[in-house]
Amino acid sequence: MTTANLDPAENAIDIDAQQIRDAIRDAIVERRLAPGTKLSETDVGNLFNVSRTLVRAALQALSYEGLVNVEKNRGAFVAYPSVAEAQQIFATRRLLEPVILREAAPSIRKAQVKELRELLAEEVRLTNQRGAPARRAEIKASGDFHLAVAAMSGNAILKRFMDELVARSSLVIALYGQSVISSCGHSEHRQIVDALEKKDVEAACALMLQHIDHIEADLDLRPARKGSDLKDALQL
Repeated sequence: MTTANLDPAENAIDIDAQQIRDAIRDAIVERRLAPGTKLSETDVGNLFNVSRTLVRAALQALSYEGLVNVEKNRGAFVAYPSVAEAQQIFATRRLLEPVILREAAPSIRKAQVKELRELLAEEVRLTNQRGAPARRAEIKASGDFHLAVAAMSGNAILKRFMDELVARSSLVIALYGQSVISSCGHSEHRQIVDALEKKDVEAACALMLQHIDHIEADLDLRPARKGSDLKDALQL
């Protein structure tokens, strides 16, 4: 688990629940913490050299976002979204992201297009690298594109909703993703930017919906067979 490049011994008095929450959140979004991972208050507290009270506050904040499940008498765990939750997340993105594009479009000028294209260039660079760290960074960069568009909307509430949806999408992709390539293709991002640059908002919205469809299509959301025993599940 990352401590966000903080040295606990030197920075303990400066670390608060928000910083702990941010570090854990980043690790979840970047898929360095797998769904179902136990987040012991003692272990997290020792990593940051802080009290369990601060850790508990950070974990509670993450539970409000749906990224952590806090279970009575068991502790906290990285959320393990169900198939139904996964489907709801992408259904919500289909409703929200076209709205964000329409809100952002009037504010998008040359500077904003340049910013988005720089994000696309970073996606391409990471796509050409190998290894798990590069793959995690590529996934984060893909999410950053959606968050950048949300930020350009100027609507803080929409941006907050997208923060949660992108984070929860990362959990879903970690659990159900099938493809070895980016599940949030930079070529589709480029087409969306091209449409925004041309002020063709309707095309940008249609492309975004297709893009979300493609992300979800790469997931294996088939429910497990009811009543399957271990032998059947392992196909033995």
